[in-house]
Amino acid sequence: MKALVTGCAGFIGSTLSEKLLEHGHEVVGIDSFTDFYPRPMKERNLGALLANPRFRFVERRIQDADLRSLLADRSHVFHLAAQAGVRKSWGADFAIYTTNNVEASQVLLEACVPFGGQGTNSLRKFVYASSSSVYGDSVEMPMKEDAMPQPVSPYGVTKLAAEHLCNLYCSNHGVPAVSLRYFTVYGPRQRPDMGFHRFLRATILNEPITLYGDGEQTRDFTFVSDAVCATIAAAEHGVAGRVYNVGGGSRVSINGVIDMIGRVAGRRPPITVDSAQKGDMRHTFADTSRARMDLRFTPSVDLERGLAAEYQWLTAVLR
Repeated sequence: MKALVTGCAGFIGSTLSEKLLEHGHEVVGIDSFTDFYPRPMKERNLGALLANPRFRFVERRIQDADLRSLLADRSHVFHLAAQAGVRKSWGADFAIYTTNNVEASQVLLEACVPFGGQGTNSLRKFVYASSSSVYGDSVEMPMKEDAMPQPVSPYGVTKLAAEHLCNLYCSNHGVPAVSLRYFTVYGPRQRPDMGFHRFLRATILNEPITLYGDGEQTRDFTFVSDAVCATIAAAEHGVAGRVYNVGGGSRVSINGVIDMIGRVAGRRPPITVDSAQKGDMRHTFADTSRARMDLRFTPSVDLERGLAAEYQWLTAVLR
């Protein structure tokens, strides 16, 4: 595999890039270091990658990169670059999300058109990292890929728009695009705005946790190594034009997570309660039967074991 990984300095992108290299593949990574969270964290993510001779790094926005050159010898594209965060996607900041999530995806897909045919040097798979945020609160549980998506956040709208672009470029231009709807990925290198990172950090530093809402909202939590395995499986076995749920099978309430953190850390953190946030979904739960069938994907890391791994990583980072 000769892979192009966008967003390679991020949480999932860097973990994916390392796994590809571990499997003997070659990786070109591109990242623009958007300021959603501190650059030094992303540079730390790149440390092992930059030391590998089969990895080449390009610091550039997708819209500004020489994509024809970058794609010329690539067999696979993993498109993970995006502006993350549900709560910050409202108001004036929405323009950042349309630029980084919709426009960047369209530019990359358009650049793939000349390489999307069936020739020996053609692009074999374009894997797009979407989100469970596309579903919203109105679909039945467990969530199936053929449900009518109704996002409840502007962020979810942009992720769904990019999914539609993948489908359009697949059906009209032969770009072999597959979309993955990740369900709450966590683990080492998790972004600092995400719940587990905030909860674990507060626990380690003996600071109070802010709980939004009643804590009975549930999520289908997916450990990062499982998400990465599913992503590579999509590149190898995914059916072009299809969407796949990637869930960890660990659907737990936030209150249950806090209890679990107490067991992992040896103490339960103090809690302050705030109102529920606009755009936050009430429940998520993935039906992964399609991924099991096509991708042969089955998650292997249960939530408590995954939380312990993130706790150990963050403890080391905060020393």
